[in-house]
Amino acid sequence: MNLEKVNLSGLVFKIEKKGRSVETVTEILKSHPEIQFVSYVGVDFGGNGTDERIPVSLFLGDMDKQLKLGVQTDGSSVVLHGIATLNNAKVIILPDRDVDWYIDYNYNNMHHNGKFVGTLIIPSFLIHDNKMVCSRSLLKKSAERFKREAIKYVNLKPGFKEEVGIHENENIEEIVLTSATELEFWVKTPEDKADEEKLSASQMLKEQYWKRTDGSVRSALEKTLEIMEYYGFEPEMGHKEVGGIKSKISVTGKLNHVMEQLEIDWKYSTEMHAADIEVIVRHLIKDIFHKYELEVTFRAKPIEGVAGSGKHTHIGVAAKLDSGRRINLFTHADHKGNYASSFAISTLMGILKNYEVINPFVANSIDSLNRLKPHFEAPICIVSSLGKSVETPSRNRSILIGLIKDLESPFATRFELRAPNPHCNVYLILAACYQAMLDGLINAGMKMTLDELIEEFSKDYGTDGKYLDKYRQYRSEENVFDYFSQEERNQRFGTPPATVFENIKALEVYPEKLEVLKEENIFTDAILNSYKMFVEEKWINQLNYRIIEDNMEIVRESMKVHNENEISDLDIVNWTKVNSLRWSLMKDSIDNTSVFTMIKEAIDNGDYERTSELQLEMNEKVSELKCLYNKYKKNLF
Repeated sequence: MNLEKVNLSGLVFKIEKKGRSVETVTEILKSHPEIQFVSYVGVDFGGNGTDERIPVSLFLGDMDKQLKLGVQTDGSSVVLHGIATLNNAKVIILPDRDVDWYIDYNYNNMHHNGKFVGTLIIPSFLIHDNKMVCSRSLLKKSAERFKREAIKYVNLKPGFKEEVGIHENENIEEIVLTSATELEFWVKTPEDKADEEKLSASQMLKEQYWKRTDGSVRSALEKTLEIMEYYGFEPEMGHKEVGGIKSKISVTGKLNHVMEQLEIDWKYSTEMHAADIEVIVRHLIKDIFHKYELEVTFRAKPIEGVAGSGKHTHIGVAAKLDSGRRINLFTHADHKGNYASSFAISTLMGILKNYEVINPFVANSIDSLNRLKPHFEAPICIVSSLGKSVETPSRNRSILIGLIKDLESPFATRFELRAPNPHCNVYLILAACYQAMLDGLINAGMKMTLDELIEEFSKDYGTDGKYLDKYRQYRSEENVFDYFSQEERNQRFGTPPATVFENIKALEVYPEKLEVLKEENIFTDAILNSYKMFVEEKWINQLNYRIIEDNMEIVRESMKVHNENEISDLDIVNWTKVNSLRWSLMKDSIDNTSVFTMIKEAIDNGDYERTSELQLEMNEKVSELKCLYNKYKKNLF
């Protein structure tokens, strides 16, 4: 079915929270028989959404009961390690009645009325032993706590109302948390393999960055933006990103050898709505691009040596006043004369001070850490930027999180966390950030003036701080990769974790920072242990069954190809080095054990620290092998 020839305007894409009732939902479903299924989508700690198909007829039969009690599932089907156990596996998926619901259409399945078959998607919570145990519930509880404490701050902080321009006769009616993500992804034609050298060269030459899209990629991108409009997601931009190579036209007239990186952005929303929307958009992108015979990957680093895909996550805080006005709590009343409000500076300090225990929720896979390496504008240093001056807002792309500011728009002031990737669980990231932001608000914002906060935020390494660590630097207006050596970066900003094991270990190494996440039982010990078990299991399985297997193929493909009659002494030297690495990585003997075998043995023995060390050794040797083999082949006729 050609999507260009389908009239989408007759479809229902959303059932809004406002005015929704059992009666209105019943009326919508009965008048749109193409909506044939209902799916309760709870999001586990792995970021996986439950996906089931309940016939609409069954849903209509006892809708009120299902909405109040939910449906049951087996805990083995969701990531709740150590919580939903074999002898206590009952999990309830409970619909969230306080958010918008969406229709997910199957563009490969046509109903007899000529419309696509749809499934009503109802964002939900996961309940075990009468407790909410899921990503959405953590965000809900952390957001509720943040809103309560934010109102206290506004009312109790001396002079704060004047600082942000709240009049004496005005009071806060509601705190509004806002968020948005910038979703990057790679698209390619099926079966095509990436030519890393060409992609790297294209990136260095900036041949693809923000270039015009062509052919099926253009059509898929435009159709995705169009359908997002039908959903009411208010897309703001779709464009090429830095990666990609030029496609070719086949003999059939179709484009092939497509290998491009794209980005789609849409308007900010409230924190839960923003997270829910992103789940819908990712599925929509895959569905639409598949219809145009294109594959999509949301991997953080699908191609080595080329920029990975990010998901910059924006965080804002506003207040609705009883006067009807709305103000940005990050923005100073004298917007052009100050970097930001004390609320903004102190909450930003909270994220930076506690980032070691936020990072495990940001980078929980081998792929995510492959992206977070020096170069490629990778945000690996725990450091921020305010701007070279009040008049010059920051656009420092080398930092972890920045204060984004528009001098002409007070409502635009926000944080941009640059480390997340497309597969990140944004529910958990926001929940952890809100907990850390409150730590800064309560323990720094309430105790210091705005000038004192900026002075401490701008302190140098080795300078005492009332809240921030003495032996850390938190602000830099320089490109941290050019201005500081690696040794200086590690000293001033902390050594970034190189493996999943090193990252998740932070939940043990920084107990005082972990307490920040656990405030008011938001992140409980059971939840943290469950998440840690999931991350470690995922890391080990990826390493054992995917990374090592892929690297074995690289070793096998690095074969001797020179002709003995047409070789130079350099060819012999190069091949000797290549073959030595091949043996070291993969070949066991009576006297020597290969790196691959040592990793598998360390995994079998449960020695994850040793596994982590060997993973780094393997990574280094595989990279060296690829580089040497490329050098070896290029010198041959």
